[in-house]
Formats: sequence, structure tokens, C-alpha cells
Amino acid sequence: MTESAPHTLLLIDASNWLFRAYHALPPLTSPQGEPTGAIYGFASMLKRLQREHHVDRVAVVFDASGTSFRNDIYPEYKANRSETPEDLSAQFPAILDLVKGLGLPLLMEPGVEADDVIGTLARQGEALGMEVLIVTGDKDMAQLVSERVNLLDTMKNRRMGPAGVVEKFGVHPEQIIDYLALMGDAVDNIPGVPGVGEKTAAKLLKEHGTLEGVIAAAPTVKGKLGENLRGALDTLPMCRVLATIKCDVALPVALDTLRKGAENKEQLATLYRRLGFHRWVEELGAAAAASLPPPLAGEGRDGGVSGAPLSPQALPSQPPPASGGRSDSAAELPASQKTQATLVVDEAVFAEMLAALEAAELICFDTETDSLESNRARLVGLAFAVEAGKGWYLPLAHDYLGAPAQLPAAEVLARLKPLLEDPAKAKVGQHAKFDCNVLALQGIQVRGLAYDTMLESYVLDAAGNRHDMDTLAEKYLGHKTIAFSEVAGKGKNQITFNQVALDIAAAYSAEDADITLRLHQTLYPRLAETPSLLAVFERLEMPLVPVLAAMEQTGVKVDAAMLAKISGELALRMAELQAQAYAEAGTEFNLGSPKQLQELLYGKLGLPVLAKTPKGDPSTAEDVLEDLAAQHPLPRLILDWRSVSKLRSTYTETLPLQINPRTGRIHTSYHQAVAATGRLSSQDPNLQNIPVRNAEGRRIRHAFVSEPGKLLCSIDYSQIELRLMAHFSGDAKLVEAFQSGKDIHQATAAEVFGLSLDAVSSDQRRAAKAINFGLIYGMSSWGLAKQLAIGRAEAQDYIDRFFARYPGVKRFMDDTKSAAKERGYVETLFGRRLYLPNINSKNQGLRQYAERTAINAPLQGTAADLIKAAMIDLHAYLSHQAPAVKMIMQVHDELVFEAPAEQMSALAPELARRMVRVLHEGAHRPAPLAVPLVADFGIGDNWESAHTASGHASA
Repeated sequence: MTESAPHTLLLIDASNWLFRAYHALPPLTSPQGEPTGAIYGFASMLKRLQREHHVDRVAVVFDASGTSFRNDIYPEYKANRSETPEDLSAQFPAILDLVKGLGLPLLMEPGVEADDVIGTLARQGEALGMEVLIVTGDKDMAQLVSERVNLLDTMKNRRMGPAGVVEKFGVHPEQIIDYLALMGDAVDNIPGVPGVGEKTAAKLLKEHGTLEGVIAAAPTVKGKLGENLRGALDTLPMCRVLATIKCDVALPVALDTLRKGAENKEQLATLYRRLGFHRWVEELGAAAAASLPPPLAGEGRDGGVSGAPLSPQALPSQPPPASGGRSDSAAELPASQKTQATLVVDEAVFAEMLAALEAAELICFDTETDSLESNRARLVGLAFAVEAGKGWYLPLAHDYLGAPAQLPAAEVLARLKPLLEDPAKAKVGQHAKFDCNVLALQGIQVRGLAYDTMLESYVLDAAGNRHDMDTLAEKYLGHKTIAFSEVAGKGKNQITFNQVALDIAAAYSAEDADITLRLHQTLYPRLAETPSLLAVFERLEMPLVPVLAAMEQTGVKVDAAMLAKISGELALRMAELQAQAYAEAGTEFNLGSPKQLQELLYGKLGLPVLAKTPKGDPSTAEDVLEDLAAQHPLPRLILDWRSVSKLRSTYTETLPLQINPRTGRIHTSYHQAVAATGRLSSQDPNLQNIPVRNAEGRRIRHAFVSEPGKLLCSIDYSQIELRLMAHFSGDAKLVEAFQSGKDIHQATAAEVFGLSLDAVSSDQRRAAKAINFGLIYGMSSWGLAKQLAIGRAEAQDYIDRFFARYPGVKRFMDDTKSAAKERGYVETLFGRRLYLPNINSKNQGLRQYAERTAINAPLQGTAADLIKAAMIDLHAYLSHQAPAVKMIMQVHDELVFEAPAEQMSALAPELARRMVRVLHEGAHRPAPLAVPLVADFGIGDNWESAHTASGHASA
């Protein structure tokens, strides 16, 4: 605990804090459906601050409504600021009630900003010899820093004094105002000097001392900076005034009165109860809780934010709140209770644990390792739990100096193996695929994995949560788990888990197993209340875990020598592009330096500034360079150089380093709980990002090869999302085009341009393809115009013609948006939901993005569900019919298999057939599509050659 001196004045920049709390937490709701995320975050930070800092004086300072004196000086001040989000504004009254209920002095002064009130109090406290601590994340406050005035950023746990200001900004506190004036502020609409960011501002002040010094030196400053500086001379004094915090505000309260008063427990308990913060009601004590009405039916007792339970009769229009529908066993355990950890280091305790595991209906298990790479990790220990509140830790390989003796690893694993491999013994884990891979290295193939809390959370609300155990524990159980950094340290001082002391390891690991069990007891009943979500969890996500684990364990072979050759070719290509860029620029420069690119493109070449970075510098981002490429050849050369450079650094130079020395293959990690639509992603390496539309990317695919005597087979769903659009929309012409086997882009071109199929030109087909795919992703006429390099009016005419010829598509889009606005979510064909909290937002940008997502998510999500169903089906089929054939990669809508050469030619058509029949076979599948599914397949000794289609299946 941090103890502040009794004569410390604590000033909380509450407006800044509130916005940070709002953006840091997911959109939580109360039992009545009112937003509570910002309240919960703000209150949690406030409670923690009070625990850690015992001070004599304190004030919570908010911005008052209305304008300030700065608007009188400059009417455009803060004109660029967007409106406060509606769901944040709705939480503000409760936050004021919270502050008052906690007995904290609250200040909001009209005509000035919170900064000015804080600055005035800080200077008063400093004059009285007090230590002043300002809680803020606002860089403007750095101008107040002195030996007695420090800033505290609770989000980063960083305290900043004068030396810290110099370290962070490169200038002294007394120079901060001039520093801010030079940079300007896009958020506050302070003009500053165009092109001057943090580094340039700091450099100017280091050279000239003050703003006056910079202004005096302006005539001698060369280049574009000098031009911009001289152009801003008239406004710089005003910028300085706007950036200056007013420290002489006439306040209605005296500093001596800013003392914390007694908490109003009844008021707080009433507020907490209304908001669903039930654990905090308990913390207030029985007396306060006793005066309250009984909880609503279905309300949980502990943790974070809760709400009324779901029921099939009343489906939610928002993600289920955080604590409804808990099981009795979970509800009986106070969230604040620490796990009772048992360290298993002798035979008697191990025998007791083993007997308890064998008798339990459900086992929670977790592994501890010395690495996060599951296919290279060494097993250090195992944790188990079968009862909430208790956990065991079985250490196996702690080998630090003086480590106590541990049970023989081979012996205890042999005794655990039958239990872990028993398919009838139900098991639960958190991200259990990792644990399955680790145990597979020990010769244990985990079976009976029935539940995974990461996936339970993901299916409940894919976009609204992070799904790691620490986040879930705090949200659903109100429990702050032991952080890994607390047991193993941070950064260069971090140790691997085998070096952690056994008693510390036991507390950490047993808690992991216990909390995972308790999360399951909380999350699974809530899934069960929504049958469609339960079906997604039980029929797609959980059966997919062993499939992905097997793929990760198998891996894929890459040809390191070929990669080295390709890397050399890419290096030569980079050199060629660099030479061409030098010729176009008329000078040599660093193609990878944004600063040099800015000076060259916008300074020397005088290209227009189309966008700026958050720091106010001209942007050299990819989309900006794409636009500039139409005006000068240099931006295109830079883009091509970047593309080749990225391929080389990401793949040809990195892939050989990722070859596992044990297997000679690369083992990517597939992530189920990342993409909100249900799509899988991969990491180390990211297979999804290897480009297929350029020759360099296809060359890299050549290096993914089969083992000697084997071949690869690639099977890819053809135009799956367009087929799903035809199914969902029911548009007669679109359905007919797919049913008759027409080239859909050619058919669309014929419809849009009023031509026969054979009269469609390649450019017209290209335009139709852009329209087809663009509409799925919500492309506007502006985006289509940009992609096709045509006028916006012409692009809008294409879109209008498309909808006129395919009215069912327009109807589907409109109906989908309307339904999403009513329900708050959209669904895939399989019942997966994506919640859209901004679908009714007053912010046009947020609302339009949510509307585009509402149209795309059912299509992309159904495609993701479809390939997951195919993977589950094919894995089971191969396991029984052709165990020598392995599924080794999944990329977008494509599956890649490796098989003995003599089996592949007969097997590939059957695998493709099963992929397109996946909706027809199996009682748990959705109804078949209105249009045929088509899968193209190819065979070769490398991925690229296998990706060349040689046949297809249709159903």
C-alpha cells in the first residue's frame, strides 16, 4: 500500500478519469438495462485510490457544463470535439451520487475547466507547504508540476515529478505551456504550428528556451518548418493563452474545507443495489444491506455488474449482464474468498487428490509451463479443482536452488493418464487447447473435455468481453486474481515458472483451477438459458478444440532452403525499388522513415496533405500513399517497397526461425476467441495474412511443402459469402444465377449493364465483382469509386442499378438493419450472435459502422460456422477412415490436408464432397442453403500448387 503524507492534497481530474474508465471497460448494464460500465470503472478506481492514499485534503473535480472563458478568446476552441456518447452521459448523475455518497468533496465551476480549478487548488496547497498529488492522464497538467506538485496516472501506475516531465516530454515543466502552444491540440482545436509535433516542439524550445525565443528566431528557421512557423506567428500568442491553466480562479470553498466526510452507507447501498454492484453492497456491512428491499428474482450475489437472468421467452436485446443465472454452488462462495490451496508433494496427499478426482463428476485442470509455445513448453506442474474455493497444485519440475523434493513426474503422470484420457470423465479448462497440447507432449491425449470458460464467455458475447481468466474473474466473480507478474516478476527480471517457489506457485496455480471452475458454474447456466447459443457452444466451439489441437500438434513442413532463396530474391527486389525511388525523388533517403518521407513528399515534392497523424504530422499511411500514387510515381514505389519488405521480415526471414527442432515443422496457434464474427485467426505464424494476389506472396506458399512420399490437398469454399447473401436475401435472380452455375460476377455485370452474358467485358466483370463483394462489406459509392478509379456519381449509378436488378438484396439489408435496431444483435444461420451496442447510437459514425456490421456479420459469421462444422466432420471422418491423412491448415474458407501420395487422388474428391454436404448430413445442422455449396480442390507437393484447382464438388 502506498501511504501519502497526512499533509498531502489529492486532486482528482474526474472528467479525464471518467472518459478513460468508459473506454477501458466493456458496455456493462444494470438489472434494469441502464449502462453502468463507466460507473463501475470510475468507482473501482476511486475505491482503489482511497485504499492506497490516505490524505488530509481531497477534491473530485469535474468540468461544468457550458463553455469556458477560452471560448470568449477563441470561439472555435474545442469545436472539433464530438458529443459525449449517449450511454456515458446517462451514467453521469449516478457518478455524482457515488462521489457524494463516499463523502468526497465535489467541485464543478462554471466558466472555467476542471484543469483551472485543479491548478488553483494546487498552487494554494503548494503555497501552504503541502504535497500536492494530481490524479490525471492529461498531458496539459504537466505545466503544474513542481517539487511539491506531482502527477499520478493510475492507469499506468506512474507518478511524475519534474524529472519525469523532462523524461517524457523533453522539456521542463515551466516550458510545457510553450510546448503545447507550438504543437497545438487537434482535440481542443488549438491551431499551433502545422507540422510541429512533440519532437519538433521540444527541439525548438531546447534551442530557443521559450516561445518568445522561438518567435524571435522564426525568420532564420529554414525549410518547411520555417514557413509554417512564420505563418503561425499571429496565432501563437493566443495558442499560449489557450494552453495555460488558470491558477487564480475565485473558488466558493476554502482549501481547509476539502476533507473527506463520512460515507452515507444507506445511500451507497441503494445506489449499488440499483446498479447491480452486489458485492459492494456486502462490503458496506449487514446494517446497510438489511435496510434494503430483497433482491430481484435471478440476481446474483457477487461480483461486478449483474442483471436479470435470460429466458427463452424473453431473449435479450443486449449481451447478457455479468452475474445472472449462477449455480447454487457458485453463489454460496463469497467472491472475496481466497482459494484454499493444497500443495501436493507427498504420496499421501497425491493419493487423496487422485481419489477425489476419480470420484468427482467434473474436473477442472490447468497446466503450468516454462513457455507460452505449447508445442515446445516443458510441463512444470498441474493444478486441479473439483469444488469451488479449493484447489490442488502438483509440482513436477521446479528446479531452483533449494527446491523441495517433488513426486516423480513420470510416475504421477502415468497414474493421472487414465483419468485424463477417460472420455466419460467430464473436464473443464480455461483455454484448454493449450493444456491439451502440453499434455500431448507427455504422451497424454486429453479426452472428455466438455467445457472451456474462455469459449463460454466468447459465445455469450464475442465482442463485449476480453476472454482471459483474469478479466472474466473480475467481471463475473468480482475477484482480483493473483497476477503472473506477482509470482514471476516483470521484464528482464521475470523468471520462468520452474523457478517460482513452491508455496507461491501453489497459491497462484490452485487459484487458476478454482476460479476456472467457478467461472464455469457462473457462465454455463447462462448459456443454457439461450438454446441457440448453447448449440453453438456444444456443437461447434467445444468439438472444434480437439480438432485445432491436433492440427497444431501436427504442424506443417516448410522448406527453409527455399525460403532463404526467396528472401534473397526479395532483397534484390527491394534494392531495385529503392533505386527507382531514389531516381524519382532525385535524392537518396530512408524508405522506412516516416519523417524523411514527410519531408520529401510534402516538402520537396509539394504533394497535398490528405491526412495527418494524431500528432499533427502529415500522414504517410498506406491509404494516403494509395491516393497520392495517382499524382506522382514515388508513393507507389514506396508502397511496393513496403509490401516486399513486410513479406521478407514477416515470412522469409522469420519462418525458418519458427521451425520446431523436435518435429522439423512449423506449429501455428489457432485462436477461437478473437474475431467477433466467429472466424478463426492464427499466430506465430499468421497464415491468414500471406497474400495470394501477388507473385511474391504466392512464392512464399511454394515453401509450404509436403513430407517425402506425401502430397498436399487444398479445398476452398467457392464464393461462400456471396452464396450466403443469395440464401439470406432470397433474391430470385441471385439464387437463379448460383443454381444454374453461372459466373456470378459475369451474371451481375450482365444485370447491371443490361447485356447478355457473352457481351460482358473484363472491365465490366471487374466492376461487378467490386460491387458484389463491396456491398457485403458495406462499401459506399465513394469507396467503390476509389476502387474502380471512376467518378462517385458513376459508382452510385452502378450501385443503384445493382439494387434495381437485385431488389431482394436491398430488402435483406434494410430488414436486417431494422431487426438489429430492435433486438440489439444479429445471428448466423447456426445461431451465433453478434451484439451491436451502437446500432441505435446518436453518433452517426458509430451507428453506420454498426449497420454495416449488422449486414456483414451474419454472412461472414455463417461462413465461419460452416467451415468449423466441416472441420469437425472431416476430423471425425479421417480419424476413423484414413488416420494417416492429417488436416494441417485452415486459412479463411480453405482447408489443407497432407496424405500419403497413393491415397490423395481418391480421397480429395470425397473430402470436398463432405465439405459441401455438411449442411445436409447430421441432425444438429441448420437447414440446407437455397443455393448449392461449391468446394474447389487441388493436389500438389506444395501449398501453392495444391491451391490451383483441379476439381470441384457441389451440393
